[in-house]
Amino acid sequence: MSSLKIVFMGTPDFAVPSLEILNKHFEVVGVITAPDKPAGRGKKLRKSAVKEFAEANDLRVLQPTNLKDPGFVEELKALKADLQVVVAFRMLPKVVWNMPPKGTINLHGSLLPQYRGAAPINWAIINGELETGVTTFFLQHQIDTGDLIDQEKTEITPNMTAGELHDKMMEVGAATLLQTVNKIEQGKVHGTAQTETTEGGLKPAPKIFKEDCKIEWSQPAEKVHNHIRGLSPYPAAWTVLKRDDKKTTFKILNSKISAGSKLAPGNIRTDSDNRLFVGTSDSEVEITELQMEGKKRMTTEAFLRGFQFENEDRFE
Repeated sequence: MSSLKIVFMGTPDFAVPSLEILNKHFEVVGVITAPDKPAGRGKKLRKSAVKEFAEANDLRVLQPTNLKDPGFVEELKALKADLQVVVAFRMLPKVVWNMPPKGTINLHGSLLPQYRGAAPINWAIINGELETGVTTFFLQHQIDTGDLIDQEKTEITPNMTAGELHDKMMEVGAATLLQTVNKIEQGKVHGTAQTETTEGGLKPAPKIFKEDCKIEWSQPAEKVHNHIRGLSPYPAAWTVLKRDDKKTTFKILNSKISAGSKLAPGNIRTDSDNRLFVGTSDSEVEITELQMEGKKRMTTEAFLRGFQFENEDRFE
């Protein structure tokens, strides 16, 4: 095993393969992750995916609430890491990212400088990109702007969801990160400054809020389809069915573009095969998986065996 000492910072599932591969090849002297949070109906404290892996592999875990806290900063210094690695964590203060002699690197889920921000995987699909990728870079003051080290491209297929792309990219990301850390250990890294001007401009990837997830059926079918798959399975695209004076929210989790008859935007039709079609501005989208509020996630075929849309129903 290498003598390079690493502090790893990360929280969700996406970060686990990266921690796992680094732990196999280097000395991970500490793992920084988010504090345990209440979750579920019982509001029991839940550990992050990274913490679960770290504890299962006897790695030291720190869970600071304040990254500038002097006590935490001293604990971090005491680990004497050569390098810090960040994967899906939060913004670091300079006192933290500037600490180790070999710097702090980040793995980001896009081909920087495109899609800087919190939700690069979602936005790449929402915007109809045909490829994306992962980037390793050195951290500096402004978020996702540091010098580039390695990039690896990943294809986005026409019906791929954000969840599917996430799972693919977390494995690609782990392999790319290992490549980068090996270069750093060997002294073969020469970061490349990011360009601030690209053909067509830079596309951001800001945090996604609930109101961003509402489906606009007045858009073309391709945009509606990309919106649905770019938010699936989380946070999930949604729409509202209005029947009489009652409104019911549906999460729409999977879809495909249909060349069927032309419905008005938001109008609904079903067929004898328990298929569901919704009109857009130029054609129809077939909904293949959905979740009615208060119910479990279901295929459309299974859902329509127990629910019937009426002639005047439409999604708003």
